[in-house]
Amino acid sequence: MIQIRKALLSDIPALLDLINTYAANGIMLPRTEFEMAENIRDFLVAVENGRLVGTGALHFYTPTSGEVRSLAVDPTQKTQGIGRKLVEALEQEASEHDLHSIFAFTYVDRFFQKLGYEEVDRGELPLKAWKDCLRCPKFQACDEIAMLKSLKPGPVPATPFVQISEIPRLPVLRK
Repeated sequence: MIQIRKALLSDIPALLDLINTYAANGIMLPRTEFEMAENIRDFLVAVENGRLVGTGALHFYTPTSGEVRSLAVDPTQKTQGIGRKLVEALEQEASEHDLHSIFAFTYVDRFFQKLGYEEVDRGELPLKAWKDCLRCPKFQACDEIAMLKSLKPGPVPATPFVQISEIPRLPVLRK
């Protein structure tokens, strides 16, 4: 029986092992122990017989949107519905926080399409969501697909997304 629960600090070694296994194959960004500890409250884990078999995180970006990130399932446990259960639990958490939409960057768009997500142009997503992209080796040639799901009926309210050209240039201070 799979149990979905909030991640604990004691889960970090297993989380790092799972996430960084995918990162080694270029499928996810690697995470450090510090990053995991700093963001542990974003994470849910799937546990079976005391063993961590999956994880996913919900990271907030604006008062109305968040990202499903670091979704990973133990390769020996795939096709058993663990990923779906994690995403559904993250969506429930997003709804409890009154988010209007959630998004994901993924290579498995068909998985997200089955859960009601639609492919969108990455320019429709908050600029802040790209902060992890800056440290990605594929930054200049990103091949991930942006997926978005509305959690409330009707149009998604306008969000104060900032275009790169709108960011003020700060003066360079020299000694």
